[in-house]
Amino acid sequence: MRKVFGIFRIRKEERWPTVLAALWSVLLNGLVIAAYYDRFKVISERYFRLFVDNFHLSGYDPLTYSVLSSWSTAYNIYRHPLLAFFMYLPNQVNQLLMQLTGINCVQFVMAAMLVFCSVYSFVFLTRIFHEVVQTGFKDAVLLAWLHGSFAYVMVASMAPDHFALSMFVLILILYVCGKKMKKGQLLSRWQAILFFFLTAGISLNNGIKVFLAGWFTNGSRVFFRPMRFLLTVILPAALIWFVARQEYHHYEYPHWKARQEAKKARASAHREKVYQQVADTMPLAPPERIKAATDRILKQQAAEKAKQRQKKPSVAHQGKPIKRGEFWDWTDVSTSRTLSVVENLFGESVQLHQRWLLGDTLRGRPVIVHYRWRINYAAEAVLVLLFLGGIWAGRRSRFLWLAMSFFGFDMLLHLGAGFGINEIYIMSPHWMFVYPIAIAFLLRDLRGRWLMGGRAVTAMLTAWLFLYNGYFIVRYLCG
Repeated sequence: MRKVFGIFRIRKEERWPTVLAALWSVLLNGLVIAAYYDRFKVISERYFRLFVDNFHLSGYDPLTYSVLSSWSTAYNIYRHPLLAFFMYLPNQVNQLLMQLTGINCVQFVMAAMLVFCSVYSFVFLTRIFHEVVQTGFKDAVLLAWLHGSFAYVMVASMAPDHFALSMFVLILILYVCGKKMKKGQLLSRWQAILFFFLTAGISLNNGIKVFLAGWFTNGSRVFFRPMRFLLTVILPAALIWFVARQEYHHYEYPHWKARQEAKKARASAHREKVYQQVADTMPLAPPERIKAATDRILKQQAAEKAKQRQKKPSVAHQGKPIKRGEFWDWTDVSTSRTLSVVENLFGESVQLHQRWLLGDTLRGRPVIVHYRWRINYAAEAVLVLLFLGGIWAGRRSRFLWLAMSFFGFDMLLHLGAGFGINEIYIMSPHWMFVYPIAIAFLLRDLRGRWLMGGRAVTAMLTAWLFLYNGYFIVRYLCG
Protein backbone atom coordinates (compact mmCIF):
# COMPACT_ATOMS: atom_id res chain seq x y z
CA MET A 1 0.00 0.00 0.00
CA ARG A 2 2.90 2.35 0.78
CA LYS A 3 4.19 1.82 -2.76
CA VAL A 4 0.74 2.47 -4.24
CA PHE A 5 0.13 5.70 -2.33
CA GLY A 6 3.77 6.78 -2.43
CA ILE A 7 3.10 8.23 -5.85
CA PHE A 8 1.18 11.05 -4.14
CA ARG A 9 4.11 12.13 -1.96
CA ILE A 10 5.27 15.62 -2.91
CA ARG A 11 9.02 15.64 -3.44
CA LYS A 12 11.32 18.36 -2.18
CA GLU A 13 11.87 20.10 -5.54
CA GLU A 14 8.12 19.99 -6.22
CA ARG A 15 7.03 21.72 -3.03
CA TRP A 16 7.04 25.40 -4.00
CA PRO A 17 5.50 24.89 -7.46
CA THR A 18 2.85 22.68 -5.85
CA VAL A 19 2.11 25.24 -3.14
CA LEU A 20 1.59 27.92 -5.80
CA ALA A 21 -0.64 25.56 -7.81
CA ALA A 22 -2.67 24.83 -4.68
CA LEU A 23 -3.07 28.53 -3.87
CA TRP A 24 -4.23 29.22 -7.42
CA SER A 25 -6.76 26.38 -7.28
CA VAL A 26 -8.05 27.54 -3.89
CA LEU A 27 -8.45 31.07 -5.28
CA LEU A 28 -10.49 29.84 -8.26
CA ASN A 29 -12.74 27.70 -6.09
CA GLY A 30 -13.06 30.54 -3.59
CA LEU A 31 -14.48 32.76 -6.34
CA VAL A 32 -17.18 30.19 -7.10
CA ILE A 33 -18.00 29.68 -3.43
CA ALA A 34 -18.29 33.43 -2.87
CA ALA A 35 -20.50 33.87 -5.94
CA TYR A 36 -23.06 31.24 -4.90
CA TYR A 37 -22.65 30.78 -1.15
CA ASP A 38 -25.72 32.77 -0.06
CA ARG A 39 -28.00 30.69 -2.28
CA PHE A 40 -26.36 27.29 -1.86
CA LYS A 41 -25.69 27.21 1.89
CA VAL A 42 -29.36 26.65 2.67
CA ILE A 43 -30.66 23.20 3.59
CA SER A 44 -33.47 22.39 1.19
CA GLU A 45 -35.81 19.62 0.12
CA ARG A 46 -35.43 20.42 -3.58
CA TYR A 47 -31.68 20.53 -4.17
CA PHE A 48 -31.81 19.59 -7.84
CA ARG A 49 -33.90 22.60 -8.82
CA LEU A 50 -31.99 24.88 -6.45
CA PHE A 51 -28.65 24.16 -8.10
CA VAL A 52 -29.77 23.69 -11.72
CA ASP A 53 -31.85 26.87 -11.75
CA ASN A 54 -29.20 29.06 -10.13
CA PHE A 55 -25.76 27.77 -11.16
CA HIS A 56 -24.43 29.13 -14.46
CA LEU A 57 -20.84 28.50 -15.53
CA SER A 58 -20.60 27.74 -19.24
CA GLY A 59 -22.17 24.35 -20.03
CA TYR A 60 -21.13 22.65 -16.81
CA ASP A 61 -23.86 21.00 -14.77
CA PRO A 62 -24.08 21.36 -10.97
CA LEU A 63 -25.41 17.81 -10.60
CA THR A 64 -22.63 16.89 -8.20
CA TYR A 65 -23.81 19.62 -5.82
CA SER A 66 -27.18 17.89 -5.83
CA VAL A 67 -25.71 14.40 -5.32
CA LEU A 68 -23.49 15.58 -2.47
CA SER A 69 -26.45 17.31 -0.79
CA SER A 70 -28.94 14.46 -1.17
CA TRP A 71 -27.57 11.29 -2.71
CA SER A 72 -29.17 10.07 -5.93
CA THR A 73 -28.15 8.80 -9.37
CA ALA A 74 -28.71 12.23 -10.90
CA TYR A 75 -26.14 11.70 -13.67
CA ASN A 76 -26.82 10.13 -17.05
CA ILE A 77 -26.22 6.52 -16.04
CA TYR A 78 -24.92 5.29 -19.39
CA ARG A 79 -22.38 8.11 -19.63
CA HIS A 80 -21.34 8.10 -15.95
CA PRO A 81 -22.17 4.61 -14.67
CA LEU A 82 -20.31 4.68 -11.33
CA LEU A 83 -19.94 8.40 -10.66
CA ALA A 84 -22.87 8.58 -8.24
CA PHE A 85 -21.37 5.74 -6.18
CA PHE A 86 -17.96 7.43 -6.17
CA MET A 87 -19.74 10.44 -4.67
CA TYR A 88 -21.36 8.49 -1.84
CA LEU A 89 -18.51 8.95 0.65
CA PRO A 90 -18.21 12.73 -0.02
CA ASN A 91 -21.99 12.87 0.35
CA GLN A 92 -21.69 11.32 3.81
CA VAL A 93 -18.98 13.82 4.73
CA ASN A 94 -21.32 16.63 3.72
CA GLN A 95 -24.18 15.10 5.70
CA LEU A 96 -21.98 15.11 8.80
CA LEU A 97 -20.94 18.73 8.19
CA MET A 98 -24.57 19.73 7.69
CA GLN A 99 -25.48 18.23 11.07
CA LEU A 100 -22.53 19.95 12.78
CA THR A 101 -22.92 23.40 11.18
CA GLY A 102 -26.59 23.70 10.28
CA ILE A 103 -25.73 24.78 6.73
CA ASN A 104 -25.11 22.93 3.48
CA CYS A 105 -21.32 22.67 3.11
CA VAL A 106 -21.55 21.13 -0.37
CA GLN A 107 -19.45 23.86 -1.99
CA PHE A 108 -16.57 23.27 0.41
CA VAL A 109 -16.67 19.47 -0.02
CA MET A 110 -16.74 19.86 -3.80
CA ALA A 111 -13.95 22.44 -3.70
CA ALA A 112 -11.75 20.08 -1.68
CA MET A 113 -12.09 17.39 -4.35
CA LEU A 114 -11.44 19.87 -7.16
CA VAL A 115 -8.36 21.32 -5.47
CA PHE A 116 -6.97 17.81 -4.94
CA CYS A 117 -7.53 16.85 -8.59
CA SER A 118 -6.14 20.14 -9.90
CA VAL A 119 -3.02 20.07 -7.74
CA TYR A 120 -2.15 16.47 -8.53
CA SER A 121 -2.86 17.04 -12.22
CA PHE A 122 -0.18 19.74 -11.99
CA VAL A 123 2.20 17.45 -10.08
CA PHE A 124 1.83 14.44 -12.39
CA LEU A 125 2.12 16.61 -15.52
CA THR A 126 5.34 18.10 -14.15
CA ARG A 127 6.66 14.57 -13.60
CA ILE A 128 5.59 13.51 -17.10
CA PHE A 129 7.56 16.37 -18.64
CA HIS A 130 10.62 15.89 -16.42
CA GLU A 131 10.80 12.11 -15.91
CA VAL A 132 9.14 10.68 -19.02
CA VAL A 133 9.84 13.26 -21.75
CA GLN A 134 13.03 14.29 -19.89
CA THR A 135 12.91 18.06 -20.09
CA GLY A 136 14.63 20.18 -17.49
CA PHE A 137 12.70 20.62 -14.26
CA LYS A 138 12.12 24.35 -14.83
CA ASP A 139 10.80 23.65 -18.32
CA ALA A 140 8.53 20.97 -16.81
CA VAL A 141 7.08 23.47 -14.33
CA LEU A 142 6.62 26.06 -17.09
CA LEU A 143 4.70 23.56 -19.24
CA ALA A 144 2.56 22.51 -16.28
CA TRP A 145 1.65 26.17 -15.78
CA LEU A 146 0.89 26.46 -19.51
CA HIS A 147 -1.65 23.67 -19.07
CA GLY A 148 -3.08 25.40 -16.02
CA SER A 149 -3.48 28.65 -17.98
CA PHE A 150 -5.91 27.13 -20.49
CA ALA A 151 -9.40 28.56 -20.06
CA TYR A 152 -11.30 25.33 -19.56
CA VAL A 153 -8.66 23.79 -17.36
CA MET A 154 -9.32 26.75 -15.06
CA VAL A 155 -13.10 26.55 -15.43
CA ALA A 156 -13.28 22.76 -15.03
CA SER A 157 -11.10 23.04 -11.92
CA MET A 158 -13.78 25.09 -10.16
CA ALA A 159 -16.97 23.71 -11.72
CA PRO A 160 -19.02 21.08 -9.81
CA ASP A 161 -18.85 18.60 -12.67
CA HIS A 162 -16.80 15.49 -13.41
CA PHE A 163 -14.25 16.93 -15.84
CA ALA A 164 -11.53 17.83 -13.33
CA LEU A 165 -11.82 14.30 -11.91
CA SER A 166 -11.50 12.76 -15.38
CA MET A 167 -8.55 15.04 -16.20
CA PHE A 168 -6.72 13.97 -13.06
CA VAL A 169 -7.26 10.24 -13.66
CA LEU A 170 -6.22 10.42 -17.34
CA ILE A 171 -3.03 12.33 -16.47
CA LEU A 172 -2.29 9.78 -13.73
CA ILE A 173 -2.69 6.95 -16.25
CA LEU A 174 -0.30 8.64 -18.67
CA TYR A 175 2.26 9.15 -15.91
CA VAL A 176 2.11 5.53 -14.73
CA CYS A 177 2.28 4.20 -18.28
CA GLY A 178 5.06 6.60 -19.24
CA LYS A 179 7.19 5.45 -16.31
CA LYS A 180 6.59 1.82 -17.20
CA MET A 181 7.61 2.49 -20.81
CA LYS A 182 10.86 4.09 -19.59
CA LYS A 183 11.61 1.08 -17.37
CA GLY A 184 10.47 -1.54 -19.90
CA GLN A 185 7.78 -2.79 -17.53
CA LEU A 186 4.21 -3.94 -18.23
CA LEU A 187 1.00 -2.38 -17.03
CA SER A 188 -0.23 -5.10 -14.69
CA ARG A 189 -3.64 -6.69 -14.92
CA TRP A 190 -4.84 -5.24 -11.63
CA GLN A 191 -3.68 -1.75 -12.67
CA ALA A 192 -5.46 -2.03 -16.03
CA ILE A 193 -8.69 -3.21 -14.40
CA LEU A 194 -8.55 -0.61 -11.61
CA PHE A 195 -7.84 2.24 -14.03
CA PHE A 196 -10.67 1.09 -16.30
CA PHE A 197 -13.34 1.01 -13.59
CA LEU A 198 -12.15 4.33 -12.16
CA THR A 199 -11.96 6.06 -15.54
CA ALA A 200 -14.99 4.52 -17.25
CA GLY A 201 -16.99 4.78 -14.03
CA ILE A 202 -16.55 8.55 -14.12
CA SER A 203 -17.09 8.89 -17.88
CA LEU A 204 -17.73 5.75 -19.91
CA ASN A 205 -16.11 6.83 -23.18
CA ASN A 206 -12.79 7.49 -21.40
CA GLY A 207 -12.61 3.79 -20.57
CA ILE A 208 -11.41 3.26 -24.16
CA LYS A 209 -8.31 5.28 -23.27
CA VAL A 210 -7.36 2.75 -20.61
CA PHE A 211 -7.42 0.06 -23.29
CA LEU A 212 -5.25 2.27 -25.50
CA ALA A 213 -2.86 2.81 -22.60
CA GLY A 214 -2.57 -0.95 -22.07
CA TRP A 215 -2.01 -1.54 -25.77
CA PHE A 216 0.75 1.08 -26.16
CA THR A 217 2.45 0.19 -22.88
CA ASN A 218 2.43 -3.60 -23.18
CA GLY A 219 2.56 -3.96 -26.95
CA SER A 220 0.24 -5.94 -29.20
CA ARG A 221 1.75 -9.33 -28.36
CA VAL A 222 0.99 -9.01 -24.64
CA PHE A 223 -2.17 -6.89 -24.84
CA PHE A 224 -3.95 -9.30 -27.19
CA ARG A 225 -3.04 -12.51 -25.38
CA PRO A 226 -6.43 -14.29 -25.18
CA MET A 227 -6.59 -14.70 -21.40
CA ARG A 228 -5.18 -11.23 -20.67
CA PHE A 229 -7.50 -9.60 -23.23
CA LEU A 230 -10.45 -11.44 -21.69
CA LEU A 231 -9.57 -10.35 -18.14
CA THR A 232 -8.54 -6.74 -18.80
CA VAL A 233 -10.82 -5.76 -21.70
CA ILE A 234 -13.79 -8.03 -22.38
CA LEU A 235 -14.88 -8.82 -18.81
CA PRO A 236 -14.45 -5.26 -17.39
CA ALA A 237 -16.32 -3.76 -20.36
CA ALA A 238 -19.13 -6.31 -20.07
CA LEU A 239 -19.31 -5.89 -16.29
CA ILE A 240 -19.54 -2.10 -16.34
CA TRP A 241 -22.20 -2.25 -19.05
CA PHE A 242 -24.14 -4.81 -17.00
CA VAL A 243 -23.85 -2.58 -13.92
CA ALA A 244 -25.05 0.43 -15.95
CA ARG A 245 -28.07 -1.51 -17.23
CA GLN A 246 -28.95 -2.76 -13.76
CA GLU A 247 -28.46 0.71 -12.30
CA TYR A 248 -30.75 2.17 -14.95
CA HIS A 249 -33.52 -0.36 -14.34
CA HIS A 250 -33.24 -0.06 -10.55
CA TYR A 251 -32.92 3.71 -10.17
CA GLU A 252 -33.91 5.51 -13.36
CA TYR A 253 -36.52 3.32 -15.10
CA PRO A 254 -39.16 3.59 -12.33
CA HIS A 255 -38.89 7.40 -12.48
CA TRP A 256 -39.01 7.36 -16.29
CA LYS A 257 -42.06 5.09 -16.23
CA ALA A 258 -43.80 7.35 -13.71
CA ARG A 259 -43.07 10.40 -15.86
CA GLN A 260 -44.43 8.67 -18.95
CA GLU A 261 -47.60 7.61 -17.14
CA ALA A 262 -48.09 11.14 -15.77
CA LYS A 263 -47.53 12.56 -19.26
CA LYS A 264 -50.05 10.12 -20.70
CA ALA A 265 -52.58 11.03 -17.99
CA ARG A 266 -52.13 14.77 -18.68
CA ALA A 267 -52.58 14.18 -22.41
CA SER A 268 -55.73 12.16 -21.81
CA ALA A 269 -57.16 14.81 -19.48
CA HIS A 270 -56.33 17.56 -21.98
CA ARG A 271 -57.97 15.63 -24.81
CA GLU A 272 -61.09 15.14 -22.71
CA LYS A 273 -61.14 18.87 -21.92
CA VAL A 274 -60.81 19.86 -25.59
CA TYR A 275 -63.45 17.30 -26.59
CA GLN A 276 -65.87 18.74 -24.04
CA GLN A 277 -65.20 22.30 -25.25
CA VAL A 278 -65.87 21.27 -28.85
CA ALA A 279 -69.01 19.39 -27.80
CA ASP A 280 -70.30 22.53 -26.02
CA THR A 281 -69.94 24.55 -29.24
CA MET A 282 -71.54 21.80 -31.38
CA PRO A 283 -74.42 20.47 -29.22
CA LEU A 284 -76.24 18.81 -32.12
CA ALA A 285 -73.22 17.33 -33.90
CA PRO A 286 -72.69 13.54 -33.90
CA PRO A 287 -69.77 12.13 -31.82
CA GLU A 288 -67.74 11.34 -34.96
CA ARG A 289 -67.78 14.99 -36.04
CA ILE A 290 -66.86 16.20 -32.53
CA LYS A 291 -63.99 13.69 -32.44
CA ALA A 292 -62.68 14.83 -35.82
CA ALA A 293 -62.78 18.47 -34.75
CA THR A 294 -61.01 17.58 -31.50
CA ASP A 295 -58.28 15.74 -33.44
CA ARG A 296 -57.71 18.79 -35.68
CA ILE A 297 -57.35 21.12 -32.69
CA LEU A 298 -54.96 18.77 -30.90
CA LYS A 299 -52.89 18.39 -34.07
CA GLN A 300 -52.66 22.18 -34.46
CA GLN A 301 -51.65 22.57 -30.82
CA ALA A 302 -48.99 19.87 -31.17
CA ALA A 303 -47.58 21.57 -34.29
CA GLU A 304 -47.43 24.96 -32.53
CA LYS A 305 -45.80 23.40 -29.48
CA ALA A 306 -43.18 21.70 -31.68
CA LYS A 307 -42.55 25.01 -33.47
CA GLN A 308 -41.97 26.81 -30.17
CA ARG A 309 -39.73 24.00 -28.97
CA GLN A 310 -37.50 24.35 -32.04
CA LYS A 311 -36.85 27.97 -31.05
CA LYS A 312 -35.42 27.00 -27.65
CA PRO A 313 -31.59 27.16 -27.52
CA SER A 314 -31.41 23.63 -26.13
CA VAL A 315 -32.98 22.38 -29.39
CA ALA A 316 -31.95 25.04 -31.91
CA HIS A 317 -28.24 24.62 -31.08
CA GLN A 318 -28.28 20.85 -31.52
CA GLY A 319 -27.16 19.78 -34.97
CA LYS A 320 -28.75 17.18 -37.17
CA PRO A 321 -28.01 13.66 -35.83
CA ILE A 322 -26.81 10.82 -38.06
CA LYS A 323 -30.14 9.17 -37.33
CA ARG A 324 -32.69 9.02 -34.56
CA GLY A 325 -32.21 6.61 -31.68
CA GLU A 326 -31.31 6.33 -28.00
CA PHE A 327 -27.60 7.03 -28.56
CA TRP A 328 -27.65 8.32 -32.14
CA ASP A 329 -29.43 11.47 -30.94
CA TRP A 330 -26.12 12.54 -29.38
CA THR A 331 -24.43 12.73 -32.82
CA ASP A 332 -24.24 15.79 -35.11
CA VAL A 333 -23.45 15.98 -38.83
CA SER A 334 -24.46 19.59 -39.54
CA THR A 335 -22.29 21.77 -37.28
CA SER A 336 -19.29 23.25 -39.10
CA ARG A 337 -16.11 21.36 -38.20
CA THR A 338 -13.79 24.12 -39.45
CA LEU A 339 -15.39 26.85 -37.36
CA SER A 340 -15.63 24.50 -34.39
CA VAL A 341 -11.89 23.82 -34.55
CA VAL A 342 -10.96 27.51 -34.83
CA GLU A 343 -13.45 29.03 -32.39
CA ASN A 344 -14.02 26.21 -29.94
CA LEU A 345 -11.46 23.38 -30.06
CA PHE A 346 -8.39 25.66 -30.12
CA GLY A 347 -10.40 28.77 -29.32
CA GLU A 348 -12.83 28.82 -26.39
CA SER A 349 -11.09 25.84 -24.78
CA VAL A 350 -7.89 27.86 -24.50
CA GLN A 351 -9.09 31.48 -24.45
CA LEU A 352 -12.53 32.62 -23.32
CA HIS A 353 -14.56 34.59 -25.84
CA GLN A 354 -15.34 38.14 -24.78
CA ARG A 355 -18.90 37.93 -26.07
CA TRP A 356 -21.28 35.45 -24.46
CA LEU A 357 -18.70 35.10 -21.68
CA LEU A 358 -19.00 31.61 -20.12
CA GLY A 359 -22.45 31.28 -21.66
CA ASP A 360 -24.28 28.00 -22.15
CA THR A 361 -25.39 26.89 -25.62
CA LEU A 362 -28.45 25.32 -23.98
CA ARG A 363 -29.43 28.70 -22.56
CA GLY A 364 -28.74 31.07 -25.44
CA ARG A 365 -25.05 31.18 -26.34
CA PRO A 366 -24.51 30.58 -30.09
CA VAL A 367 -22.51 27.50 -31.01
CA ILE A 368 -19.98 29.63 -32.91
CA VAL A 369 -18.73 32.88 -31.38
CA HIS A 370 -15.92 35.00 -32.85
CA TYR A 371 -13.21 36.89 -30.96
CA ARG A 372 -13.18 40.67 -31.06
CA TRP A 373 -9.38 40.95 -30.87
CA ARG A 374 -6.83 39.70 -33.41
CA ILE A 375 -4.40 38.89 -30.63
CA ASN A 376 -6.64 36.00 -29.62
CA TYR A 377 -6.21 34.37 -33.03
CA ALA A 378 -2.48 35.12 -32.91
CA ALA A 379 -2.17 33.37 -29.53
CA GLU A 380 -4.18 30.44 -30.89
CA ALA A 381 -1.86 30.19 -33.90
CA VAL A 382 1.20 30.20 -31.64
CA LEU A 383 -0.23 27.32 -29.57
CA VAL A 384 -1.08 25.30 -32.68
CA LEU A 385 2.41 25.84 -34.15
CA LEU A 386 4.06 24.79 -30.89
CA PHE A 387 1.78 21.74 -30.76
CA LEU A 388 2.58 20.70 -34.32
CA GLY A 389 6.27 21.32 -33.75
CA GLY A 390 6.12 19.13 -30.67
CA ILE A 391 4.42 16.31 -32.57
CA TRP A 392 7.19 16.42 -35.17
CA ALA A 393 9.91 16.50 -32.51
CA GLY A 394 8.42 13.53 -30.68
CA ARG A 395 7.28 11.58 -33.72
CA ARG A 396 9.45 8.58 -32.76
CA SER A 397 8.22 8.45 -29.16
CA ARG A 398 5.78 5.68 -28.29
CA PHE A 399 4.68 7.71 -25.26
CA LEU A 400 3.74 10.72 -27.40
CA TRP A 401 1.65 8.50 -29.66
CA LEU A 402 -0.07 7.08 -26.60
CA ALA A 403 -1.00 10.63 -25.58
CA MET A 404 -1.99 11.43 -29.16
CA SER A 405 -4.21 8.33 -29.23
CA PHE A 406 -6.19 9.89 -26.37
CA PHE A 407 -6.50 13.09 -28.40
CA GLY A 408 -7.33 11.19 -31.60
CA PHE A 409 -10.07 9.17 -29.94
CA ASP A 410 -11.72 12.34 -28.63
CA MET A 411 -11.45 14.01 -32.05
CA LEU A 412 -13.04 10.97 -33.67
CA LEU A 413 -15.85 11.13 -31.12
CA HIS A 414 -16.47 14.90 -31.18
CA LEU A 415 -15.41 16.05 -34.66
CA GLY A 416 -16.14 12.77 -36.42
CA ALA A 417 -19.43 11.61 -34.92
CA GLY A 418 -20.27 15.10 -33.64
CA PHE A 419 -20.90 14.00 -30.06
CA GLY A 420 -21.10 17.20 -28.01
CA ILE A 421 -19.57 19.25 -30.81
CA ASN A 422 -21.91 22.16 -30.06
CA GLU A 423 -20.02 22.62 -26.77
CA ILE A 424 -16.80 20.74 -27.45
CA TYR A 425 -14.84 23.13 -25.26
CA ILE A 426 -16.43 21.88 -22.03
CA MET A 427 -15.04 18.41 -22.81
CA SER A 428 -11.53 19.79 -23.51
CA PRO A 429 -10.04 18.90 -20.07
CA HIS A 430 -10.15 15.31 -21.39
CA TRP A 431 -7.37 16.06 -23.88
CA MET A 432 -5.78 19.51 -23.43
CA PHE A 433 -2.89 18.04 -21.43
CA VAL A 434 -1.74 16.53 -24.74
CA TYR A 435 -0.78 20.02 -26.03
CA PRO A 436 1.97 20.68 -23.44
CA ILE A 437 3.08 17.03 -23.60
CA ALA A 438 3.81 17.49 -27.30
CA ILE A 439 5.43 20.89 -26.69
CA ALA A 440 7.67 19.23 -24.07
CA PHE A 441 9.29 17.15 -26.82
CA LEU A 442 9.97 20.34 -28.76
CA LEU A 443 11.64 22.07 -25.81
CA ARG A 444 13.60 18.92 -25.01
CA ASP A 445 15.13 18.80 -28.49
CA LEU A 446 15.83 22.53 -28.98
CA ARG A 447 19.34 23.82 -28.31
CA GLY A 448 21.02 27.17 -27.71
CA ARG A 449 19.15 30.24 -28.92
CA TRP A 450 16.34 28.10 -30.28
CA LEU A 451 15.75 26.69 -26.81
CA MET A 452 15.79 30.17 -25.26
CA GLY A 453 13.35 31.32 -27.93
CA GLY A 454 11.06 28.33 -27.35
CA ARG A 455 11.03 28.97 -23.62
CA ALA A 456 10.34 32.68 -24.13
CA VAL A 457 7.42 32.03 -26.50
CA THR A 458 5.96 29.41 -24.14
CA ALA A 459 6.37 31.71 -21.14
CA MET A 460 4.76 34.68 -22.92
CA LEU A 461 1.86 32.53 -24.09
CA THR A 462 1.39 31.21 -20.54
CA ALA A 463 1.47 34.71 -19.04
CA TRP A 464 -1.00 36.00 -21.63
CA LEU A 465 -3.45 33.16 -21.01
CA PHE A 466 -3.27 33.54 -17.23
CA LEU A 467 -3.86 37.29 -17.38
CA TYR A 468 -6.54 37.11 -20.08
CA ASN A 469 -8.55 34.15 -18.78
CA GLY A 470 -8.06 35.13 -15.16
CA TYR A 471 -9.41 38.63 -15.82
CA PHE A 472 -12.55 37.38 -17.57
CA ILE A 473 -13.23 34.67 -14.97
CA VAL A 474 -12.98 37.21 -12.16
CA ARG A 475 -15.17 39.64 -14.10
CA TYR A 476 -17.81 36.97 -14.66
CA LEU A 477 -17.96 35.70 -11.07
CA CYS A 478 -17.55 39.05 -9.34
CA GLY A 479 -19.48 41.26 -11.77
